Amino acid sequence: MRFQTKNVHFQEKLESNEISKTKPIYQTSAFSFQDLDDMENFFQGKKDYLYTRMGNPNTDDLGKGVADLEGAEMGVATSSGISAILAGVLAIAKSGDHIIATEDLYGGTYQLFAHELADFNIDVSFVNFENIDAVEKEIRDETVLLYTESITNPLLRVEDLQRFTELAKKYGLKTMVDNTFATPYLIRPHEYEVDLVVHSATKYIGGHSDLSAGVLTGNRELMEKAKSKVVHLGSNLGPFDGWLATRGLKTLSLRMEKQCRNASVLAEVLRDKPQVKQVFYPKHASDKGNGAIVTIDLADGSDVYEFFRQLDWVKVVPTLAGVETSVTYPVGTSHRPLPEETRERLGVTASMVRISVGIEDEEDIIDVFNKALASAEFK
Repeated sequence: MRFQTKNVHFQEKLESNEISKTKPIYQTSAFSFQDLDDMENFFQGKKDYLYTRMGNPNTDDLGKGVADLEGAEMGVATSSGISAILAGVLAIAKSGDHIIATEDLYGGTYQLFAHELADFNIDVSFVNFENIDAVEKEIRDETVLLYTESITNPLLRVEDLQRFTELAKKYGLKTMVDNTFATPYLIRPHEYEVDLVVHSATKYIGGHSDLSAGVLTGNRELMEKAKSKVVHLGSNLGPFDGWLATRGLKTLSLRMEKQCRNASVLAEVLRDKPQVKQVFYPKHASDKGNGAIVTIDLADGSDVYEFFRQLDWVKVVPTLAGVETSVTYPVGTSHRPLPEETRERLGVTASMVRISVGIEDEEDIIDVFNKALASAEFK
């Protein structure tokens, strides 16, 4: 099946005399058995489900659906994007190992890598991945993993995945890519032989800002290790959030097509505004579009607080990717965990605004940002 058909028809068929058009929610903590022999069938691989922490039809559907779209053998759903990242890392790295990560990444990932992994005795170096020689110089005997984002947050740099995987192969390293901003609609990192792909399914996979979830995809060997971490660390996804995310996934193509188109138009308009010092928006992310995020740096002297106050129906939130246009303040939210010197070096400034473009009429989106920019000018 082609992408848009596969996007809708990925769920397993139900085995029942009465088949619902949509899969029901298996809102249960555990599954029942006829007797002890029947229960033993689960442990012998003859039954799929025992206890929802270990698996559930709704969460399995989400993992399978994203894996199908990414072109992976297997996918596992988790409670959040961060828990999916952790499961992937622990499927590869152990105490004493070393990871190299791009320095221009999401603040929550930075917090996990820079602080929490230290308790596992896993060391992480943060490097400018645009300088491939600098990355190579950081590789040690203990290095096991290279980590990056297909489109980085919030500066929207498009990673060179071909070069990324070639370096990893040269040294026998595993690779992991956060594909949240691009989604498999735009970029499929497994096509570049990336080992693990991770999503905050809270964002475009779910698409409606009403759930928290993560998904990790990869080959069966690595994914079985990752699933074991999810089960034993208790970072599984609940059935209802799995059902919601699966429902949202079915409209991914439609939403991304419209949101990417709106974002492209908005980026062009904002480039001509005197109140905007710089617009960050990819130019060659994919043949299907360049993403639905536009990041701007307001001109010197602009009142960023007044800008946020004048956004009318545009929501101010600490997240992204719903069908409604929203904005966030990276310095105060997503990239707050980064050291100030790191933010300054990357160019994540106090006048930066990250815009998550929705599915509204493009003229209405343009109008509201024109008004906000005019109000914030040189205050």
